[in-house]
Amino acid sequence: MRDPQSITVNDDERMIPVWSIVVASVAFVLVEYYFWAVAPGQRHHAPPPIGFRIYFNLSWGIVVALYFLMVGYISKDAPRRGMSTRFWMLICFVMPGGIGAVLYFLLRQPQVTRCPSCSTHVQSDFHFCPQCNYQLTANCGNCFRTVRATDQYCTRCGHELAKDQLPTRLHVL
Repeated sequence: MRDPQSITVNDDERMIPVWSIVVASVAFVLVEYYFWAVAPGQRHHAPPPIGFRIYFNLSWGIVVALYFLMVGYISKDAPRRGMSTRFWMLICFVMPGGIGAVLYFLLRQPQVTRCPSCSTHVQSDFHFCPQCNYQLTANCGNCFRTVRATDQYCTRCGHELAKDQLPTRLHVL
């Protein structure tokens, strides 16, 4: 096992902002307070069994906290994909029951990166940079589908990739 001090946090693990964690924690505490302190005083019948109350109260608290954590994630993920943060956060709050978050995950764009040659924003599925014609990924010279740099033949059309003139940076040593 690795030493805990040597473990580094990568970018994907920092996708939930601190404000979202704080809001989720406060929302969890408020939901628990409501279900344990406020709601029992407004009953006109016998309370349910304690096991059911614990399960029900914790479930609602976790659902509300996860909702705020998801909105925080969307606030960090949308700019990485070239999408409007404000629009998607508004959709998440306006659409009931988490439907906005589900729509975000269904409709989100691929991540945007930079061209190594000219630093133009390019989508991850681009084969060439639209500004400088820099070849970003290896592709078949016959059907122009993406291939791995280690492939000898195209998996789609069977074309021999050694005949294509790939740039040396796309060849595996």
